[in-house]
Amino acid sequence: MNKTIRRASVFVLVLVFALLVRATWVQFYDGEALADDKDNRRGAIETYSQPLGNIIVAGRAVTGSARTSGGDLAYKRTYTDGKLYAAVTGYASQSYAPTQLEGVYQDLLNGTDPRLKTVMDTITNQRAAPGNVVTTIDPDVQKAAYEALGDKKGAAVAIDPRTGRILAVVSTPSYDPSSLTDANTAAAAWKQLNADADKPLTNRALRQPLPPGSTFKLVVAAAALEDGLYSSVDQKTDSPDPYTLPGTTRDLSNENPNAPCTNATIRTALEYSCNNVFAKMAVDLGQDKVKAMAEKFGFDDDRLNVPVRAYASVYPSNMDKAQTALSGIGQFDVTATPLQMAMVSAAIANGGELVSPHMVSQITDSGGDVLKNYDNDTSRKRIVSSSTAAQLQSAMQTVVAKGTGTNARIPGVTVGGKTGTAQHGENNSQVPYAWFTSYGKSDSTGKEIAVAVVVEQSDAARSEVSGNGLAAPVAKAMMQAALRS
Repeated sequence: MNKTIRRASVFVLVLVFALLVRATWVQFYDGEALADDKDNRRGAIETYSQPLGNIIVAGRAVTGSARTSGGDLAYKRTYTDGKLYAAVTGYASQSYAPTQLEGVYQDLLNGTDPRLKTVMDTITNQRAAPGNVVTTIDPDVQKAAYEALGDKKGAAVAIDPRTGRILAVVSTPSYDPSSLTDANTAAAAWKQLNADADKPLTNRALRQPLPPGSTFKLVVAAAALEDGLYSSVDQKTDSPDPYTLPGTTRDLSNENPNAPCTNATIRTALEYSCNNVFAKMAVDLGQDKVKAMAEKFGFDDDRLNVPVRAYASVYPSNMDKAQTALSGIGQFDVTATPLQMAMVSAAIANGGELVSPHMVSQITDSGGDVLKNYDNDTSRKRIVSSSTAAQLQSAMQTVVAKGTGTNARIPGVTVGGKTGTAQHGENNSQVPYAWFTSYGKSDSTGKEIAVAVVVEQSDAARSEVSGNGLAAPVAKAMMQAALRS
């Protein structure tokens, strides 16, 4: 072999070797990335080649799958009572990434979760039959919240304080997830939903923190009792009325100028929602102690999964005393989701212990065998002492019996609550947010529920916007639905 042929042979061998290396790299290293690429339609074809697993509410599937009439996607997702359960299920779309429980359990519902594979599936390399997601949602409570909110813009969450089971998650206005499932029609629906100023795709219950207003006074009261600043809810406080914000000439007013708020007890201050009492209490405690209590209840936790990831509720840092005072009434930069405020009431109702909230009870395989039981996987955290919890329960009952929360009264049920009306916009220029958080306990059965409701906007006149007027009736409907025997 002459020298030229030998060199050409070596060069060709090098090229062949390079091609083999590249092919191996693409197959074994880039293959997964290519398969998962959003523009690779083969993934969607595989996902929708068979019916998906279902999301279950009280033993009934609220999702389904239907054959498509043509194209390369054999099935599409369907929803029963889609608007009612949208904040729970989210959507599984042929065109867009899944959300809420559809997103969290995507692999389980489409059969690619390794836990679903049988020995035969492994041998034949076939996709397993899809699993199901069993929720903790109570359809009666969910429906009561949805209907009571009606055409108002707002949200509601209900929790069983003893178990942490989430009984309802509602966000209004809602949307029909079915409008997003079909690739042929999803784009138009997506455009319309995203252009809607009321943001129906936003899960207000879990993922939109807002100023909680006076409902946050429960957290400040808990901090004051646990710290020993005041020994009981019936001890007189040191609270001048009017209270001048430290370092300013601004007097903090109360909603009811005739309310007995001067040096009021915590019970009276909650009953009349006295701003001066809790603003000064926050300053007397100092922001660090208030923040520590808020964080025990769950504020500032950006890893709260139920199992949908909830946005963090926030208690701010690095405030001056005037800002600390405003934080004590749930203003300045304090924000909370309805989930967070339901957790506050749940911990108080449960003797000071917070059971980790969750809205999935079990996940199962296609035959119903349990893969994971979340009801047996809860954690319990002591937030306040049982004595503090009992005192706050008593004070919250006074709020409902004869204070600002009378619209939540239910015969045969012990109800405790707290109203809130949070300022909105620069210099309170926009319609305030109406809040109500509460717990109810049936006098006959002992069943319990904790609730939080926020109404962002309604057709009520600005002067009629209040937690008692707008949010408390929603909470009442939810408690009644949960506690009826």
